[in-house]
Amino acid sequence: MQRIKGDLHLTDTQLGLLSGIAFAAFYSILGIPLARWADRGNRVAIISLCATLWSIMVSLCGAASSFWQLLVIRMGVAVGESGCVPPANSLIADYFSRAQRPRAMAIYMLGPSLSMVIGYFAAGWLSELYGWRAMFVMLGLPGLLPAVLAGLTLREPRRAPGGVLHESASAKPAKLTHILPVLWSNPTFRHLLLFFSIVYFFGYGILQWQPAFFIRSYGMSTSAIGMWFALIYGVGGMLGTFLGGELAARFAANDEQRQLKTAALLYAAFAPISAMIYVEHQLPISLALMGLSSFATAATVGPLLATVQTLVPAHLRALSIAILYLFANLIGLGAGPLAAGALSDALRMTAGDESLRYALLILSPGYLWGSWHLWRAGTSIERDLIAA
Repeated sequence: MQRIKGDLHLTDTQLGLLSGIAFAAFYSILGIPLARWADRGNRVAIISLCATLWSIMVSLCGAASSFWQLLVIRMGVAVGESGCVPPANSLIADYFSRAQRPRAMAIYMLGPSLSMVIGYFAAGWLSELYGWRAMFVMLGLPGLLPAVLAGLTLREPRRAPGGVLHESASAKPAKLTHILPVLWSNPTFRHLLLFFSIVYFFGYGILQWQPAFFIRSYGMSTSAIGMWFALIYGVGGMLGTFLGGELAARFAANDEQRQLKTAALLYAAFAPISAMIYVEHQLPISLALMGLSSFATAATVGPLLATVQTLVPAHLRALSIAILYLFANLIGLGAGPLAAGALSDALRMTAGDESLRYALLILSPGYLWGSWHLWRAGTSIERDLIAA
């Protein structure tokens, strides 16, 4: 973002819009009809088509010459990405039992962490060597290969031997006006929805600005940031994600209450750790604290997604994830980076070049609010699973 800011002469508020609401609004809203389609259609085809669009639009980011062009292209990126995660969650839930789902979801979610190893490392060096425009093209176009492979190799279990979707999959779906009140009346789902929304607000508000923070406050190069972020969020995230799913499947199988309450404690601990990153002025200590927080929060991913898939009926699995992402992205990814950018601009008169440090520090305690909702979800999960 720092290079784009200089090249296109943007403010922090505009960067917050590009990394936040421009993406989140389209990702969240279009995720609902795509998930409705996935709950009764061919999820493999949806994943393949949307991943193709996703890759093309990422590449086009490198062609933008103004704020408004980049804004429109970011919307296109959002459309592509919104058709991948909900269908994938639903597909995995069909393949694995309740006890196996935390491990299966964790293995699937190794993808984002692995992409950070490749993406941060490659983006940092490519941006430094060839510029941010070429970097987007070089990172976007290779995504076409897995998009095609997904369509050729994944199998839709709803398909009969003759290749026709089962009748139950193509049945007329219930209206959203009937589904939303039912999901909201479920205390566990309601608290999980609030948890995701709150944590996304503070999490993305901080995460999207962390590279810019290390450039401004420590003078780090983009290649150095790429390397360290690849290790912290990539390798650390992969270890945390895998171990979290493995431990949940091994020691808390069919015990979603223990899984949720453990995750709540991890997020409660994450709040002071996150704040210390910006209180501390020693670069090695700040990076070490980032690594610890990345590992701990990544450990919750598999169990949380698995719980959602176990909690809701099979015909609402993709839609339930899309609804969680609808609110989490509109509130979190949509407003979080914008809030951090606007707060940084507001503090610039008093804090100068360190305004971003204090903006991120102010946001850090918000994780405690999210952990409270996660704990409440843990207290109601057993009763809601019995009802389901």
